[in-house]
Amino acid sequence: MKCPKCDADQDKVIDSRPWKDGAVVRRRRECLSCNYRFTTYEEIEREDLRVIKRDGRYEPFDRRKIVMGFIKACEKRPVSPELIDKTADKLVEDLEQKYGREIPTTAIGEKIMDALKKLDEVAYVRFASVYRQFRDARDFVSEVKSLGGR
Repeated sequence: MKCPKCDADQDKVIDSRPWKDGAVVRRRRECLSCNYRFTTYEEIEREDLRVIKRDGRYEPFDRRKIVMGFIKACEKRPVSPELIDKTADKLVEDLEQKYGREIPTTAIGEKIMDALKKLDEVAYVRFASVYRQFRDARDFVSEVKSLGGR
């Protein structure tokens, strides 16, 4: 591993520990040339995932789009960024296990809605209004009633 400070390629690992529920290994390293300490993360390289759009086109999978969907839906709601990140990781893992390399966009949307329903009902209705293309207030009322007044 090259030192980010002096570009030397000799270092020693000071500490290793699992991170993100064991999916990633976090390593603290020390450069043997300049003694600079830095952190690296090691994770399994996944195959390139693709999303199958509604019109049949393919597009590269982008986890950031999922996270941004959660962030927009949860704006000004009591949902922490850490919880959003953890939920997005679980969602991607579930989709990858079920669909393999090619994930239908509809499956992504439904998984996000299921997760939001558990996280925050207001965020769920916000996301549903865009995802299901609500046309007027009746659509909102209908969706809120379907939540069962919880």
